Amino acid sequence: MSPLLLRGARLPDGNVRDVLLDPDSGLVARVTPPGLLPSGPDDLDLSGHLLLPAPAEPHAHLDKALTWDLAGAVPGDLPSAVAAWRAYTEQVTEDDVFHRARRTVDELCANGVTAVRTHVDLLTGGGDPLRGLRALLRLREKLRGRVRLQIAVLHVDAPEELLHQALDLGADLLGDCPHLSADPAASVGRTLRIAAERHVGVDLHADETLDPTAGDLRLLARAVRERCFALGVTASHCVSLGAVEPEEAARTAKEVAAAGIGVITLPLTNLYLQGRGRPSSTPRGLTAVRALLDAGVTVAAGGDNIRDPFNPVGRADPLETASLLVTVGHLTPDEGLHAVTGGARAVLGLPEAGPYEGAVADLLAVRAHTVSEALGTACPQRLVFADGRLVSRTSVVREVF
Repeated sequence: MSPLLLRGARLPDGNVRDVLLDPDSGLVARVTPPGLLPSGPDDLDLSGHLLLPAPAEPHAHLDKALTWDLAGAVPGDLPSAVAAWRAYTEQVTEDDVFHRARRTVDELCANGVTAVRTHVDLLTGGGDPLRGLRALLRLREKLRGRVRLQIAVLHVDAPEELLHQALDLGADLLGDCPHLSADPAASVGRTLRIAAERHVGVDLHADETLDPTAGDLRLLARAVRERCFALGVTASHCVSLGAVEPEEAARTAKEVAAAGIGVITLPLTNLYLQGRGRPSSTPRGLTAVRALLDAGVTVAAGGDNIRDPFNPVGRADPLETASLLVTVGHLTPDEGLHAVTGGARAVLGLPEAGPYEGAVADLLAVRAHTVSEALGTACPQRLVFADGRLVSRTSVVREVF
C-alpha cells in the first residue's frame, strides 16, 4: 500500500507537523515541519486537527453491552446488577452476543479505539457456558486489521476443566473476581497457577467495593511476587484503595509497583454503582489514582460497561473516560489522556503508538487545538488510523439558526 501523508496536524506538544504513515510496516515513517515531504495522491489535510495516539479500551464487557433496555434492570448497586445480568443470561445466545458486541466495537472504533480487552462471562445458565466466548472469538477474526481484540475469561470459582476449555478455544487471558469468592486467597492462587501452566496473562476484577478492609490487590501483589509470575498481571477497579488512609494507599501502591501489576481504573461504572448506601458525603468510588501514579504503577482507564445492567449510560468514548479522571480523580488533562492511550496500551502489552517516528501508526485526529479542548468538547468529528490506514471517519454537519 502507498504511504499516507497527514499534512498540517497539530501534535500534543503544540507543534504543527506533517506525519507520514507506512501501512506496510504499520509504523510512523517520518515526522517533519510542514511542506518538507512530497505530496501524493493519498494526502490528508489535517489542518485544525489535533493528532493523538489512538486510545485503547483496556476493560470492556462486550458480551453484556447494550442490554440495559433488554434485561429489565433497575438502578442499583453491584449485587443488583449481577442479579439482573444472571437472570437475563437465560436468553443470551451466541448470535445475540456477536451482534451486540460488533455494534459496540463499531462505536468504540468510531471514537478512536484501535485495541480492546474484553472480559467474557462463563454463562452457566441457558445452555453452552462458552457461547459468549465463541461469539467474541468470531468477532476477533472479523476485526483483524481494524481493532485488536483481547479476550479474558471472567469467572468466580469456575470448574478448572471449563477454564482449560476456554483457553483451548483461544481466550487470551484468565480473569477472576476474588472478592466474590468464598476464599479470595485460594482463588487468586489457583488463577495464577492455571495461567502459569497455560502461559497466559491475568486480569482480575479486584476490590470492587468501598470496604477499606478488602484485600484482593494486596493478595495479588504478594502472590505474584511469591510465585515470580511474569506473564502480565492487571488488576481492574481496585475501588477500596481509594477508601483507605493515604499512608496505607501509598504502601499498597508500592507493593503493586514492585510486583509489576498494572491497574485499570473504571470511573464511569464505579461512580454509578458505588456509594449508593451513603447518601450523605457519598464517596467517589474511584481507586487511589494519584498514589498509584506516584508509586510508579502503570495506570490505565477504561469505560467498562456500556448500557447494560451495570451502567445504563456510556458513550463508548475514551475521551469521556479521560475527562472523568480529570474531574473526579484530579488528574491533569495530559495524565487523563495518557491513561486511555499510552497507559491503556501498556497494560494490554502493546507497543507505543502515536505521532512519533518509529511508533505504531495507531492515531486519532480530532477537531481541537489542545488536549484540554479535546477532552472538554469530546468533538465527534474524528479520523481514526490503525497500522497506518484510515479505518474510520466521522463527519458532523452543524446548523445554527
